[in-house]
Amino acid sequence: LPIVVKAFEMEIIPANRIVAQIGETLILTCNATGCASPSFSWRTQMDNPLGGTVNNYITYSTLTMNPVSIVNSHDYLCTVSCGEKGKKEKSIKVELYSFPSDPIIEISPSLVAGEPVTVICKIPDVYPSHRLEVLLKKEEHVLHEKEFYEDESTNTETKTVTYSFNPTAEDIGKDITCVAKLPIPTMGFEPKERVTSQKLNANFGPQNTIISASPGNLSMEGDPLKLTCVTESNPPPQIIWRKHLADESIQHLIENNVLSIPHARFTDSGLYICEVINPVTNITEKATVDIVIQDGPKNTTISVIPATAVKEGETVMMKCTSSGNPAPVISWKKKKATGESEKISEGATLTIQKIKSQDLELYECEAYNQFGKEEKSVKLLVQVPPQNITVLIYPSENVKEGENVTITCSTYSNPPSQMVLKKVHQEKEIILPSVNGTFILYNVTKNDTGRYLLDVFNEVGNNVKVIEIAVVGRLEKPDQMIPVIIAFSCVTAIAVPVVAILIYVFRKAKINGSYSLVKALRLKV
Repeated sequence: LPIVVKAFEMEIIPANRIVAQIGETLILTCNATGCASPSFSWRTQMDNPLGGTVNNYITYSTLTMNPVSIVNSHDYLCTVSCGEKGKKEKSIKVELYSFPSDPIIEISPSLVAGEPVTVICKIPDVYPSHRLEVLLKKEEHVLHEKEFYEDESTNTETKTVTYSFNPTAEDIGKDITCVAKLPIPTMGFEPKERVTSQKLNANFGPQNTIISASPGNLSMEGDPLKLTCVTESNPPPQIIWRKHLADESIQHLIENNVLSIPHARFTDSGLYICEVINPVTNITEKATVDIVIQDGPKNTTISVIPATAVKEGETVMMKCTSSGNPAPVISWKKKKATGESEKISEGATLTIQKIKSQDLELYECEAYNQFGKEEKSVKLLVQVPPQNITVLIYPSENVKEGENVTITCSTYSNPPSQMVLKKVHQEKEIILPSVNGTFILYNVTKNDTGRYLLDVFNEVGNNVKVIEIAVVGRLEKPDQMIPVIIAFSCVTAIAVPVVAILIYVFRKAKINGSYSLVKALRLKV
């Protein structure tokens, strides 16, 4: 078989032309075929320094540029010698650029709305800078445009574009954008455009501070309430909540933009203050909101002057108070004996001039608003001293020895009266209580003759009646133990039971009529 001999050939990889970014690593490879022991050499077309490192291998050689710098912008030639086969040479053009990072935006000074601001855009380490184009924009509006066509820089440089303008309050928060372009169509690198944006910031405010209330300024008791303080400020402000109290003092609540009350109470009503402080601008602004918590009447009370127990003829003033929102409407009713209620007055105060016993009733105060009603009642006790006293003596004031004498008393008073019977002109005064308004002398003697004082009294007064008893003659009766029951109380027109006191006095009655009421009761008094 014939021996095939490969022709001597060479190539450079990459071929012909390469675009490299300054600062990166670039490796050129010179490769030989058809030659057993090739030798390699590298040079620039203008015999400038290589600016790299050569490494020779059996069939190829490399030129490494690490990092690529401006000195590597040349046509590089690789020469391969192969003994009798001669030598071959090829070149490659290395083109350089530098566009390594996005622009850097600086906005100075720290802004206050209305004062001039300077925007500086820096494009780091750009090359070739004469191809650089820069745009400064506010949102989509072009503020400034610059091209560097006349720049003669021969190495990488950071290029700067500066622009000043007077921002308005509406500009705060808008994007300032720097667009840098390096449009070299003949060079196949990406990206050819880099963009950086920064918001136009300013120290301002607080301003336009308001308070929003959810669900609203008027809330029902028990419902959640949320107050939010909204303001315009940069940097973010310190927010303090306070509340005006009823005594004109101010209560510090929280330091937060939201004040939450999970279950609103009537006492949460009042004027709330949101105080906003910007520590940089040193400006303070306040907003207020009046919160009203609505509810039906509650805590209804009645006060009576001078007291619930009054003397007949005095003036009584009853005052009804109730909390609720809106403020409850107050009305008064009088409950009749039949159980029916009669409306007698409107307003918080009910005054009764020269009160009478007929005014002894149950009075009701009704507090009402659209969210409900509440009632309270009070009973007046009209105190009346004993009056209209009637005394009945049976059989009469003049009786015979041995007979029984019954004294009955009735009167009108409130509170119920007590009653005692006193016999006067004795060595020692005898006081006899009563039972059920009745006083009984059993088997009287001449010694029971005399004047008796009937004293009827209660807490507000008394009345005294004088009774004359005359005992004559006598009735014959056998020896016996005769109980003398002296009982006294007043049967009044008021259906209130009176504690009865029953006193039993035992004495021996002799046929000769030696009975003495005074002696019999002396030891009992």
